[in-house]
Amino acid sequence: RGVYETPGGAILYKAHKVLETICLDKETVHYKALVAQKLGELVYNAQWFTPLTKAILSFVKTTQETVTGDVTLKLYKGNMINAGVSSPYSLYDPEIATFDEDDVYNQSDATGFINLYGLPTSVYAKMKAKNGLN
Repeated sequence: RGVYETPGGAILYKAHKVLETICLDKETVHYKALVAQKLGELVYNAQWFTPLTKAILSFVKTTQETVTGDVTLKLYKGNMINAGVSSPYSLYDPEIATFDEDDVYNQSDATGFINLYGLPTSVYAKMKAKNGLN
C-alpha cells in the first residue's frame, strides 16, 4: 500500500463539487455520486474499455456541459471552506428562491408535494397498524 497526497487535486475536486451544486439539479448530483463510485470500481478493475464504462462516461460528459464558473475556497488547517461560487449556468435564481408569495411559487402547491412524497410512508404506517406492528 502507498500513501498518496495530492493537495492541488483535492482543491480542484472540492471546487468542482461546489460548482456542481449550483449547476446541476439535486437528483443529478445524487445519481452522479453513485455513478462515480461504479466508474472508480471499473477503472480499478481494468474495465476501462467496456460498454458500461463508455455509457457512464457519456452520462458524466452530459452532466458536465454546464459545470463552469468561479469558486473561492478558504484553506485553513487542512480544511477547504466554500467562500463563494458563481456560474453563468447557475440554477439558483434569487427571484424564485423565496417562500413568499410570488408569480413563480405558489405555497399551496407544497400540499400536493407533501401528499405525493409522503404517500409511501402513509401506506407503510397503515400496513403496520393493520398488522399490529406499531
